[in-house]
Order: sequence, then C-alpha cells, then structure tokens
Amino acid sequence: MALWVDKYRPRELSKLDFHKDQAENLRNLCKQSDFPHLMFYGPSGAGKKTRIMCLLREMYGSGVERLRSETMTFTTPSNRKVEVMTVSSNYHLEVNPSDAGMYDRTVVIDLIKQVAQTHQIEISGQREFKVIVISEGDELTKDAQHALRRTMEKYVATCRIIISVNSTSRIIPAIRSRCLGIRVAAPNETEIVSILQNTCKREGLALPWSWPNGLWTSRSVISDEHF
Repeated sequence: MALWVDKYRPRELSKLDFHKDQAENLRNLCKQSDFPHLMFYGPSGAGKKTRIMCLLREMYGSGVERLRSETMTFTTPSNRKVEVMTVSSNYHLEVNPSDAGMYDRTVVIDLIKQVAQTHQIEISGQREFKVIVISEGDELTKDAQHALRRTMEKYVATCRIIISVNSTSRIIPAIRSRCLGIRVAAPNETEIVSILQNTCKREGLALPWSWPNGLWTSRSVISDEHF
C-alpha cells in the first residue's frame, strides 16, 4: 500500500496544491530557449523536490520518471576512492555531493564533467542539455562551491544545474549570482488543512471535518514544545 505522500504527490506543475502563481511562472520558464541555472530554497518539507521534478517533467516529459539508481565511484587527488549514490533518467541526474564529506569537491567536478560530456539518449524534441539536481547544496564545502561555480560556467552549453538548499546564506555569492532563485515557502495552515481534507475525501474516509484542524493544532503544540 502506497503512502499518501507518494500516492498523491503532484507530478505536474499544473497540479500543485499551493504556490500556484509560482507554478505558472515555472511553466513559462520552461518555454524559454535560454534556460538558466536554478536555486530552489526554503525550509525542509516545503515542496522543493516536488517542484523540481514537476519542472523536469514539464521540460522533458514522462521520461524523467523512468529512474535508475547507481553507485558512482570517484577518485580523489590522493587516490582515495569515494562512492556516492545517484538517481538518474536519460535527461537528468540527482546527487547529494555532501555525502562524500570533505571530498565533495572531487564529486562536483568529475560528475558534472561526465554528465556534460554524455549525449542525450533520446534527443527527439528535447533540450540540448542535461540537468544535474544537487540536493542539500548548502552543505557543500566552500572548496566544492568554488569548484561548482567554475564547472557550471565551463559546461553551460550542455548542462544546467538545479540546486536545492534550505538557506541561501551558506551559498557563496558567485553561485547565487549565477542562479535564478526560486523561494519555496512552507504551506500555511489553510493550505495544509485543505490538502488533508481533499486527501481524506479521495480516500473515502468518513472523518470529522474538524479533524485536519485538530491535527494542525497538535502539530503546532509539538513543534513549539520540542523544537
């Protein structure tokens, strides 16, 4: 049985439940020939990953959902082997370079180089570039960020970077200035309650109409007391 969070996760920008104006702006952005590097920023759980995947689907179609997982091995200048898990389609690759710890610089340089030099497997009607999605970009070391800045400039013809961060304050100005910032604020109480009510209705659950509001209140109390 699928979790609700997976079962009802929006797959298209037009189906997003909140920040609808932003979703429309992203759809218009996909139509531009000069697509920029992007930085999605906002609190954990606000919907950055969902919006990134919807954006990729808008650009490339359903092929971005045919995913494969792979452990990639990188060699540091000191000949140390570093393994990092990636998830990819024919059009994009998702990675968290900070998983490599102090060796994240090597991962950033080698990974972008590999992706940028690999041709699209399916090129009919698609973009000429691939996309690398970097998760937890604000966890990258400063060395890795400087390497990212140089590498994203070098391979801009064949590669675009989408960075997901909780806060832009830990990202160097040179990267911030090269990315279009997309702020994803956390949904408010009204939006969350509406989503919960609609989900219950779609599941055929005969729960009290006030239940989502009570859940929100309980969540707020727990957050105030324990976080």
